Amino acid sequence: MTTRIVAGLSALALLAACTPDAPGAGSPDDGGSTTTGGAEGEARATSTPLAEDAPEGLEEFYSQELVWSSCEGDFECASLTVPLDYAEPEGQTIDLALLRTTAGGDSQGSLVVNPGGPGASGVDYAMMAGMAISGPVREAYDVVGFDPRGVARSAPITCFDDAQMDDFLSADPSPDDAGEEAASQELMEDFAQACEQNAPDLIGHISTVEAARDIDILRAALGDEQLTYFGASYGTFLGTTYASLFPERVGRLVLDGAVDPELTGLEMGLGQAEGFERATRAYVEDCVAGGECPLGSDVESAMSRIPAFLDELDSAPLSVGDDAAGELTEGWGMYGIIVAMYDQNAWPILSQAFDRAFQGDGTLLMYLANLYASRGSDGSYDGNGMQAIYAVNCLDRPAGSDGEDLDSAAVEQEFEEASPTWGRYLAGEGACEYWPAEATETIEDYSAAGAAPILVIGTTRDPATPYEWAEGLAQTLDSGVLLSYDGDGHTAYGRSNDCIDDAVDAYLLEGTVPADGTTC
Repeated sequence: MTTRIVAGLSALALLAACTPDAPGAGSPDDGGSTTTGGAEGEARATSTPLAEDAPEGLEEFYSQELVWSSCEGDFECASLTVPLDYAEPEGQTIDLALLRTTAGGDSQGSLVVNPGGPGASGVDYAMMAGMAISGPVREAYDVVGFDPRGVARSAPITCFDDAQMDDFLSADPSPDDAGEEAASQELMEDFAQACEQNAPDLIGHISTVEAARDIDILRAALGDEQLTYFGASYGTFLGTTYASLFPERVGRLVLDGAVDPELTGLEMGLGQAEGFERATRAYVEDCVAGGECPLGSDVESAMSRIPAFLDELDSAPLSVGDDAAGELTEGWGMYGIIVAMYDQNAWPILSQAFDRAFQGDGTLLMYLANLYASRGSDGSYDGNGMQAIYAVNCLDRPAGSDGEDLDSAAVEQEFEEASPTWGRYLAGEGACEYWPAEATETIEDYSAAGAAPILVIGTTRDPATPYEWAEGLAQTLDSGVLLSYDGDGHTAYGRSNDCIDDAVDAYLLEGTVPADGTTC
């Protein structure tokens, strides 16, 4: 659940590399920063912390001064120190990577952003602010991205090396017999054990609750009394968690592509199965309506062709040219298809990929799979997102925590009935069944009582965060306001229509809250 995929797919529509327009560095916030320099890598500004009401024992963290240096061209970078374990703040610490693009005009504060995952880089997302955040908002806010703990540049958790990750992702995602099932379970267990061996201190301390506590230290270090925040996909869960912990410090929060925190693991899996099925049908309907669809001439036969094709890959993988993967397996094929559900702009590319695959060439579908995995054709991975996603999720929603057996035959049947295409891939506990650590803190009440109005956005045919989740979150939050986009793809702001963008901008810039239930 990450918007890094969406951003990449928008560029992929032309099969072009994503090179975001870097907004020019503007004037720093006169109230919170002072300019001290300007050469590349040289200290340029410091942020004046606002350490009022720091929790006991955390005063040193809340009062730290951020020193910003020029980096990556027109951006500024800094690091934030946080405790590894909030129960022992005097113990080990970790540094979080930060990046900001300063406001083009007079800054009214910081807009902290998170693109989702879990495992996606907020630093990279802030560098893409020119694509992801509107011009008026960038004119008014310093856009600040951070890599959450365990992710990218912030004490990244790395369990497998690149070759092992290839084996992990290319493995059979739907075992057909006892032998394949045993091999799959062994691979999951190996991954969990590797995480414990390679990151023994970190493995139990990259939960969403801890990341949300990090955000409040960041807010104070930036000099903001309240948090202004844009979170997409999993970033909405991070934002909801923050609001639940610190409702009085909620400023203007936008949660786009919402996660419903009240769902059990089974309900989340079923919701995604249904969401991806719905999105796949929308793609197929569009493909068939356009004529010469490689999947077939009617919707039902085209829908059934997709799982049949994945079955064919299971027994007969396809050539992928010079890609280090060697062949397009069922696992890679699954990722290559499913990634195109995140953005309808990628549908024509997926149709081309199917057409070539049916002729024995899996290269383009592997290209799509690489996009999903943030992987180069040489087998190298850009970041640790595909590993961090397990590490965070297994702490947030440990296997069996809701008393449900996701590996039962009855559950598998329920998933396949809900989603004939994707159900078999989304049932099961995966690596969490073997996770060797537990979260040190959980949240029971996500209502965020007392918080200012929180804007929740749902897209009606969102595959990764189904629309029903946005409805659920808006109901759970005492101050939740639901804004809906009737359309396709994952998330809505900056990629759907002016109605959504204008509503979000008015909220962030002026505090104008749209009427609850507004549909665009």
